[in-house]
Amino acid sequence: MTVDVPKARWLLLVVKVPAQPSKHRVAVWRELRKVGAVPVGQGVWAVPDVPVFAGGIARAIELTERSGGEAMSLLAAGRSAADAARLQAQFTAARSADWGEFLADCGKFEQEIAKEIGIAKFTLAELEEEEQSLERLRRWHRDLTARDVFGSPEAAEAGERLKHCTTVCEDYAERVFTALHATGEEPTS
Repeated sequence: MTVDVPKARWLLLVVKVPAQPSKHRVAVWRELRKVGAVPVGQGVWAVPDVPVFAGGIARAIELTERSGGEAMSLLAAGRSAADAARLQAQFTAARSADWGEFLADCGKFEQEIAKEIGIAKFTLAELEEEEQSLERLRRWHRDLTARDVFGSPEAAEAGERLKHCTTVCEDYAERVFTALHATGEEPTS
């Protein structure tokens, strides 16, 4: 789902959380980062006004209020096309950073499997661990795709990289089952 920039509406969340204990500020900050909100000022966060962000914003409001703080959500749009473009650029830059982190983790996943192949560690336990890592990458990719409403340039590369990770894991699974068959072990998991 992509959003047209000039027509983009934004949800601004203004939060005031007590300074102590700091765990409340951190919890609200983490929730807003997790949902993909971008900071636009002291205690002010923005997300496009689309349904994918509603649950995370509601959780941030709940966390804020539970801590004794205050939260106010406002609908906004850029006053000019330039304002709208700047906010979209800030949001897209944050998604690009997310995709960069995702791509780095794909690289780590591929390196881990290459290491296991290099030392011939072909066990079901290791395969299960790698499959769990791949599933985590898949969930992360789904989450990032849902939040990337303006279509960051890195999104396509990330999709291809996830496909490559899947291929690498499938190849590793074949090697594990070949090794187990060669030793006469019965592959159970």
